[in-house]
Amino acid sequence: AVCSMGNSTSRLYSVLAKTLSSGAVSQHQDCLEQLDSAQLDPIDPKDLLEECQMVLQKRPPRFQRNFVNLKKNTASNHRPIRVMQWNILAQALGEGKDNFVQCPMEALKWEERKCLILEEILAYKPDILCLQEVDHYFDTFEPLLSRLGYQCTFFPKPWSPCLDVERNNGPDGCAIFFLKERFQLVSSANIRLTAMKLKTNQVAIAQTLKCHETGRLFCIAVTHLKARTGWERFRSAQGCDLLQNLKDITQGAKIPLIVCGDFNAEPTEEVYREFSNSSLNLNSAYKLLSPDGQSEPPYTTWKIRPSGECRHTLDYIWYSQHALNVNSALGLLTEEQIGPNRLPSFNYPSDHLSLVCDFSFNQDPDRLL
Repeated sequence: AVCSMGNSTSRLYSVLAKTLSSGAVSQHQDCLEQLDSAQLDPIDPKDLLEECQMVLQKRPPRFQRNFVNLKKNTASNHRPIRVMQWNILAQALGEGKDNFVQCPMEALKWEERKCLILEEILAYKPDILCLQEVDHYFDTFEPLLSRLGYQCTFFPKPWSPCLDVERNNGPDGCAIFFLKERFQLVSSANIRLTAMKLKTNQVAIAQTLKCHETGRLFCIAVTHLKARTGWERFRSAQGCDLLQNLKDITQGAKIPLIVCGDFNAEPTEEVYREFSNSSLNLNSAYKLLSPDGQSEPPYTTWKIRPSGECRHTLDYIWYSQHALNVNSALGLLTEEQIGPNRLPSFNYPSDHLSLVCDFSFNQDPDRLL
């Protein structure tokens, strides 16, 4: 019964109500192998959003964030591609390891927090969704998002810290979801990042997609680099390894590239400079929100732990600036919206803010770097 996802006569609400309880990832995989997602009934996103809002009716309303128009006077003959980047906070870490001293445990209950996460995704309707710290892939995100029309890929960390938490839901990792009606998967690579020639616990996914509307190829990648102060050189080495992999996959930047990730690195770090100065000719999309187009936002994560308050810019959407234009970007939450207890909270499900950008292809695809 635990594997039942309903049939054409059942309401989709049972999917939210009966997502699998914590257990071994292998059990979830076995369940999903029996239930080919392609055979499950589609979900109307409006119905799912309505169900999420019913679950969340005792919580404060979702924060209002507005898109900032960044489009220069460049015509585009295709619909923009909306990309969403988000470290959603692994449930096991939020409850068991991260010590958010100002966040009530009640705010971290998965049955409600998952609805906050889904509400955020449904509100912005990304064509491509890149997530980190996903530890409820098999019981929540894959079965639900596949029924919303997304093709789903997950790559867990080899030694996820979630596994150290009692009653965990399996390892956390990175995930990519893209709308099958808009894109065709051409190739996919799961990358275990190396540093100083050693395999590390951090991973990336890189997928080459073909846009149905334009026929254009592009590569989308997601990653989550090593955390903590003192690991700057390690992150730099991981970044170099990822860039080398992406150079090979994009044939030296012939294929446009978008890289989403929690880099755990401020713009002052070496790994940030490596991406800025790469031969792939990448730019950070959220810099375009600054008055001069040269400065990153003041924060993408803001939390309070026993060691004190942590406000940092760690999350980025990099893109091939010779081949892609950023039409718009979602503005960040203000300090007033975040509130004195910071993140996560009853209002917001993660300690990281979601980043969302609309991209269009440059109309001169043969233009040199």
